[in-house]
Amino acid sequence: MPGLVTVKTPPDAPPLRITVPNEPETPIQPGSTRSASRRPPSPSPSTSRAKPSPDRKKKSPPEKAFLDEASLDNPDLGPFLLKLARDTIASGEGPNKALEYALRAANNFERCAIDGEPSLDLVMSLHVVAAIYCSLGRFEESEAVLEKAIKVPDVKRGADHALAVFSGYMQLGDTHSMLGQLDRSIECYEEGLKIQVETLGDTDPRVAETCRYLAEAHVQAMHFVEAENLCKRTLEIHRVHSPPASLEEAADRRLMALICEAKGDYESALEHLVLASMAMIANGQENEVAAIDVCIGNVYSSLTRFDEAVFSYQKALTVFKSSKGDNHPSVASVFLRLAELYYKTGKLRESRSYCENALRIFTKPVPGTSAEEIASGMTEISAIYELFNEPDEALKLLQKSMKLLEDKPGQQSTIAGIEARMGVMFYMVAKYEESLNCFESAVSKLRASGERKSGFFGIVLNQMGLACVQLFKMDEAAELFEEAREILEREYGPFHQDTLGVYSNLAATYDGIGRIEDSIEILEYILKLREEKLGTANPDFNDEKARLAELLKEAGRSRNKEAKSLQNLIDPNSRRTKKESSKKWSAFGFRS
Repeated sequence: MPGLVTVKTPPDAPPLRITVPNEPETPIQPGSTRSASRRPPSPSPSTSRAKPSPDRKKKSPPEKAFLDEASLDNPDLGPFLLKLARDTIASGEGPNKALEYALRAANNFERCAIDGEPSLDLVMSLHVVAAIYCSLGRFEESEAVLEKAIKVPDVKRGADHALAVFSGYMQLGDTHSMLGQLDRSIECYEEGLKIQVETLGDTDPRVAETCRYLAEAHVQAMHFVEAENLCKRTLEIHRVHSPPASLEEAADRRLMALICEAKGDYESALEHLVLASMAMIANGQENEVAAIDVCIGNVYSSLTRFDEAVFSYQKALTVFKSSKGDNHPSVASVFLRLAELYYKTGKLRESRSYCENALRIFTKPVPGTSAEEIASGMTEISAIYELFNEPDEALKLLQKSMKLLEDKPGQQSTIAGIEARMGVMFYMVAKYEESLNCFESAVSKLRASGERKSGFFGIVLNQMGLACVQLFKMDEAAELFEEAREILEREYGPFHQDTLGVYSNLAATYDGIGRIEDSIEILEYILKLREEKLGTANPDFNDEKARLAELLKEAGRSRNKEAKSLQNLIDPNSRRTKKESSKKWSAFGFRS
């Protein structure tokens, strides 16, 4: 899906293109009209533009005749204009002229439609218009066109109409995903899957493709239970319709391994990856086997089986160097995995060497490397420099990554993630004003993209609240902690460590602004949770118990007594605060 690197698509996929169906009655399946949005790393169609030719402005008399408004009532004009749009895209003249033809074709089909009869030709032309709008970065207009296209067919009229509605929902979901609106995107995919199942049945291979597509969307939204159920359903369908060790099964197992790894079930992830590797070997997919070896190395590293991890990484490195060259981004990605592994094992010299080699490749990328791929690599390298306790260098790399992405459509959520991480790093080096600015920008982008209900958004709000505390913006901090608490309670539950951390921060902030009773109530709730559900072995328990005892004493005194210093309430040891906050942030997933 847009914005998600699928486990099936090779990293050296060809440039993205706008595709136009050849026949109006061709059923639209998953991966056909949406193929332009599934290929990594860019979540949008190609932004390349052809240079205008010297005679570009010249129009032939036949062309002028066909573009005359009066001729739009000619029923033969729509198919001709749609063919012109297709030919214009294929010739590389650019999307603007193609958009003009496609709009006129849609207008013709609409005017020539028989009253009360839904026109599939109109639907197809609207899909083409929407795809061109996306290629131009005009996503809102694309959404409006697709919403109109979905309303045209009548599902009761048969499979062609049903699959036209299915195609519209899937394309609309892709458009929402390009804007980072994952919840709305998933809703569209689910509607499309429902219609496809009703039309084709539960076990059709095309249903399996849509299930995997929807599972990828759930993975991106970190809905791992839903993703796992869909992936199991896909495996069952492919087990019936595909031969053993098929490429389809291998793709399913790679996705299932990703889900298991995200849930911490590393043994199951390893099992799926080994089976996927065997299938790829049987089909002669050498580069795909190497990519799986990298994933196997990641799982071994998580299991602290470091020697086996190194062996897997080195196998992949050998293949990538021989097939792609020493300076390919795939080689750099393996260097980064090795750098992380050697840092874990205390071999800092080797870790730094691999990190610098990866940086050299991304600094001078080979032709054809996309800006998104370079930005992703630099973001990963910055995480390693953060481990080396070199925040200034890490910040420089993050700023370069953000600059590469800032003019790319559909990258707002990614940029927001980078800004949030920069905010944490500025906080660690006590640059609180810069930290707050980064968080404010990140939160603004996440709100606009529909991420305000995710656990990730709750953690960003918590970190932003801490920055406000350091700048003595206490009321703002309280509002941010309250919103973060509501989100994390819903997404993670009250027993999660991130939720408990927000509780503690909110209690300290309430005390800092004189709301002693509210602070006492929250601390009593935290201690009750720890005593009844989580146990008292956590070192925070004694600190929270002591803080509550002090507040209870103060509650019996005059209310106009000066409140305790918020810095001491949040954590009397400033060094520990920085360390724990960075550890918690990294564990959430900013480090790839």
